[in-house]
Amino acid sequence: MQTKSETVPQRIVSVVPSQTELLFDLGLDQAIVGVTKFCIHPAEKVKGKTVVGGTKTLHLDRIHDLKPDLILANKEENTREQIEELQRHYPVHVTDMHTVADALAMIREVGALVGRGPQAGQMAERIAASFQRLRAAVRDSGPLVAYFIWRKPYMVAAHGTFIHSMLEMAGFRNALADQTRYPELTVADLQLARPDLIFLSSEPYPFAEKHRIELQRICPTARVLLVDGEMFSWYGSRMLQAAEYIQQLRQELGLE
Repeated sequence: MQTKSETVPQRIVSVVPSQTELLFDLGLDQAIVGVTKFCIHPAEKVKGKTVVGGTKTLHLDRIHDLKPDLILANKEENTREQIEELQRHYPVHVTDMHTVADALAMIREVGALVGRGPQAGQMAERIAASFQRLRAAVRDSGPLVAYFIWRKPYMVAAHGTFIHSMLEMAGFRNALADQTRYPELTVADLQLARPDLIFLSSEPYPFAEKHRIELQRICPTARVLLVDGEMFSWYGSRMLQAAEYIQQLRQELGLE
């Protein structure tokens, strides 16, 4: 008969910020031993954990020192080479997120892996219910949105991304839906797309008011807003807050 210590991970390294927050919210404070420098939530808890580098620049020696019995990684956020090297030594759970449904499945799956299945299931149900309420209040033919994630070069979230799925869930249409992943965009490309709205994400590029003015000059007929990138791109327990944030954003835009 297996004991709890043999079946449930006791030393977890998370190299995905949104999943790090998820682990803490599932009550895994003591089991989490390593995080990345981008794992900023919850602030009062992550500061006491070993930082193993950036999501794409992991210090493998630090991870080896921690002797994890589970590593949480993500196909998009981490590099294939480093994850494959870690897989030679440790159990590595790699997620691949494209839709809101993927995120809900991931929460349940990770919960089961770390011995928090019931709690994770309840969390996923709460998130699903909040998005169902949101969807019931929106129309499918919403405004066209260009969602910016980077500057120099300009890059946007297009089809096949978690952000695209979140935009659709929020009742927006992606102005770059004819492209995939995170294409670079010229000024001419943007003007040709004719978005009604331009969202400048707070991450990974820290867009600020000066950039909002810059994009407003490029697209004078569009409304340009700074938005909370975590609410559109973090696919863990942060989603508990996302539907309410989006509803408030829609109200600000006069769409409710």
